[in-house]
Parts: sequence; C-alpha cells; structure tokens
Amino acid sequence: MKRHLPLLVFLVALAVSPVMLSEFYVTLLNYIGLYSIVALGLVLLTGVGGLTSFGQAAFVGLGAYATGYLTTAHAVSPWLALLIGLALTAVVALILGFMTLRLSGHYLPLGTIAWGISLYFLFGNLDFLGGHTGLTSIPVLELFGYRLDTGRRFYYIIWIALLGAILATQNLLNSREGRAIRALKGGGLMAEAMGVNTARTKTVIFIIAALFACVSGWLYAHLQRFVNPTPFGLHIGIEYLFMAVVGGAAHVWGALVGAGLITVLKQWLQDILPKIFGQSGNFEVIFFGLMLIIVLQRARDGIWPWLIRVLPSMETGERVVAEAEPLPRRQMPATGAVVLEVKNARKVFGGLVANNNMSLTVKAGEVMALIGPNGAGKSTMFNCISGVAPVTSGEIDFLGQRIETLESREIVRRGMGRTFQHVRLLPTMSVLENVAIGAHLRGSKGVLSASLHLERTEEARLLAEAKRQLERVGLGGHLFDEAGSLPLGQQRLMEIARALCTDPCLLLLDEPAAGLRYLEKQALAELLRKLRGEGMGILLVEHDMDFVMGLADRVVVMEFGEKISEGLPEEVQKDPVVLEAYLGGVE
Repeated sequence: MKRHLPLLVFLVALAVSPVMLSEFYVTLLNYIGLYSIVALGLVLLTGVGGLTSFGQAAFVGLGAYATGYLTTAHAVSPWLALLIGLALTAVVALILGFMTLRLSGHYLPLGTIAWGISLYFLFGNLDFLGGHTGLTSIPVLELFGYRLDTGRRFYYIIWIALLGAILATQNLLNSREGRAIRALKGGGLMAEAMGVNTARTKTVIFIIAALFACVSGWLYAHLQRFVNPTPFGLHIGIEYLFMAVVGGAAHVWGALVGAGLITVLKQWLQDILPKIFGQSGNFEVIFFGLMLIIVLQRARDGIWPWLIRVLPSMETGERVVAEAEPLPRRQMPATGAVVLEVKNARKVFGGLVANNNMSLTVKAGEVMALIGPNGAGKSTMFNCISGVAPVTSGEIDFLGQRIETLESREIVRRGMGRTFQHVRLLPTMSVLENVAIGAHLRGSKGVLSASLHLERTEEARLLAEAKRQLERVGLGGHLFDEAGSLPLGQQRLMEIARALCTDPCLLLLDEPAAGLRYLEKQALAELLRKLRGEGMGILLVEHDMDFVMGLADRVVVMEFGEKISEGLPEEVQKDPVVLEAYLGGVE
C-alpha cells in the first residue's frame, strides 16, 4: 500500500481539482495535460531512444488542423476526424522518419528543425486551412451526448488521455520491445547483434511520439474551438523538448513534472517580471534559457529522479522471476559437422588490410581458439563473421549457407551468438533485462500488444530464459543489480549469458576470460566444456594461453591479419613460427 500512496493521492487530487479550483487553475491544468502528452512522446523518443527532435509542435498542428478542417469544411464527426488525423500523422511521420532518422549526430536535430519549420509555414500558407488567420467555429466535442463545452467539462478527457498514454508507455518500456527501445541509446550495435532491427525500432518510436502529439493537437482544437499556426512553430517545439528535459527526459512521469513546472512558472513569470522591469516583454524566455543551462549542468537527469527520492519508498520488496514454460530450442547440428567455414576472407578499411586471405572452420561440438598478438585482426575477423563489419571479399558459410552479405541481426537469427571484445551493456538496466535482450528474436509480440500489456505470458518466458542463462554462468544472485555496478569479469559473464539467450549453435566469444579471477576462469572453462558436450561449436579469442591450451580442441594463430599456423594446441605450441611471432620466440 505504501508504494502506491503517492499515486493514489495524485489521482484523488486530479479527480477533485475541477470542483475545488477556480476556472483559471482548471484552464492551467488543461494546458499542463495537453503539453504533457507531447512531452511524453519526447521522453520516449529523446530521453529513452536518444533521438532529439525539435519538431513535435508540427505534429500537434497536424492533429489540430486535421480535425479543424474536416469538422468545419466537411461536417465530419470529431471522433472520425481523430482517426483520420492519426492516420495522416502516421503517414507523414513515416515519410519524415524515413528521411530524418538516417541522420546521426547533430544532423538529426537539424533535420527535425527543417521539417518542423516547413510544416509550420505550410499551415499558414494553405488557403483552405485559413492561412495565417486559421480556422474558427470548430464544433464542441460530445461524448455519449454530453457536451464538453467548458474547460471544466473538457478537463477529464484530457487527463484520461494523458494517464492512458502514460500507462501504455510504461507497459511498452517494460517489455521485449521496450528493451529494444532502451538499447537504442548507447547500445545500437549490441542490439543489432542480438537480433533487434534498430532502424525499425527508431521509426516506431518516432511514429508513436508523433501520434501522441496528434492527440494533443486534436484535444487542443476542440478545447479552443479555433486554430492558427502560432502554437505550432519551432519555438513551441523547443519548449516541449525543454519540458521533457527539465522533468526527466528518461522518465515517463518526468513529462508531467516538466510540463507542469514550465507551464506554471511561465504563467507566474509573465505576471511578475513585467512588474519588476517596468515593461512588458518575453522576459520569461531569458529566465528559461538560464534555467535550462543550470539544469543541464546540475541535474542532467531532470527533476523526477530527485522527486522520487523524497517520496515514500517505491520498493516492492523481494523481486522474483515467475516460473514459465521454457522457450523452444533449435536443433543442434550433428557433432563433428562443419557449422562455420571462412574462405579467403579479406577486410580492408581504407588502405589498411585488417584481414587477408583468412580461412578457418569450426565444427559442432568443438572449441576453436583464434589467437595472436594485439592488432592481429582477431576481433575484426569476429565482426566479419557476425556481420557487424562485412568482409570486403571472400566467403563465409554458416550451416551450409552464405552469410557474408547478411545483416548481423539476420545472422544471429540463424543461430550464431557472440560477445564483444569491449563489453557492451546498458549500465542502468538490470542484469536480467540486459540478458533478456539476447532473447529478443525468440519473441514475437509487438508494440501494440506490449502497450496493452497483452504480452505477459511471452514476457514471463523471456525473463525466465534470461534467469536460467544467468544461473548457468554463476550470476543468479545478481538478477536485479544494475549491470554497470558489476565488476568487469562478471560483466563478461553476463555477456555470455546474453549470447546464450539467442539459442545459438555457434558461440563467438571475444576474450571471455579477461578480468576473471582464477576460480571464475575454471568455472567458465567448465561451462564451455559443457556447451561443447551439448553439440555447440565455440570460436574463442583469448590472450590467456593457459586457459586456451587447456580448453581448445584446435587453434588458429594470426599475425598482421593473416593465418600463420593451425593445428592442435600441442602442435601450435611447438611451431617455430608461432613461437617467434607470439609465444616469445625459440629458446
């Protein structure tokens, strides 16, 4: 009960506000609700997904103008106009997203500024939309015959829409699709290697944010019963982003906190500052600019993380992973069958030849070690095999099929799991959630199912699989720890668990023993022997020669991007070329 108390108090306060407050404050709350819906989309898009957009006000305009035009010029029902506006917004967002989301760095926000300005001037220059004068006489919204013709009556539909959007967004982020969304910010390469289509995921959250803005615009139009281009300009788009950042850009409830704080402060400052300076003007803009600088310096995570620290405890007690039916497993190849064959692989970066004429095979039920000095091209070879950095020339056959032209997410779907030389994880997510990303391709429920929380059975199975793999690598006691809090050795074990969640028949391990203590290395070696006994092929890059020679069935030695030796561990150890190049020279 204690953990739900703040929410219950908030909901009760919302319910009684129209009765207890004056018309002015009810109107203020209406606008806070409208702004929060837009800011919520920016939390999903910018705070969680890492895609900065200054153009959300234009999508608000699409929703407002769509219902304004359809209801006044063609007498369309406002509810039907909402559906048409959502469809129109989705199409426009898909087109703009296709063009914009290919950009990276500072080019992405510049792209959103460009189309935001374009749509703003489009609204003002189309005669059938009323030009800069706008549209008037937008009809009153009716719900089951009840006319929402005052701010007090309109209040509840705004806040029901906002709370519904918050609930749907929370459901989405706590799902398989939500983990893919959270992986976009700083984990895109890892997510692709685990089977996530990051381009699709970016487009999805871009469209969702646009649809939220459209709903806000539709509500705004029927609340005001008048629209013109002014509220949909670039400066308003910046203000929406400001709300999300101040409230807590990575937190769902931060949208509401930011919108509330900025709206109330703006109103107060517009009343107070002219009295101080003795003249009217947009002095509040100067104040907000300084405020944003301070927030970015002192509280980059926004106000919400600070707020929840002073609220009653939100802890739920002991957290557990529910038992669930195991996920289906793929059929392993017959022991001894060739699962991977690399033929004359060559990888060139500009004028640098990283791999040259590399050939090797890995069989089911064996551990193949790939060793060599630093810079020999071992990790590059891994990236070529797994599709992260496709080969310049040569062939790569996996389970009898050519894969050198496939994306990494398609290769992992065929049964190839991998870890990275430099650990790639999402540090603020739990260990369990990080590992569950590896099971992404083994689920099928989409965004709509996640938002409505209809994927709970599948989600339970995915989390149970992640728990099982963590227990296999000895991290069963760290399920709910933040991944970034683990020492390096345990982070590498977590990566192995994540790779095992993909249900591979070939496992690529890049320096898995780095950072492990002696007993941890022994436990890892025992796990790899067990996987080998189950028929899994393992391709291993490692610098610890004692670990390699005590585990590997065969060894390939690389130097300067080329293979210089291949054979059994004891043969390679005696090879004069290897001794000279890597193991210290001939005595």
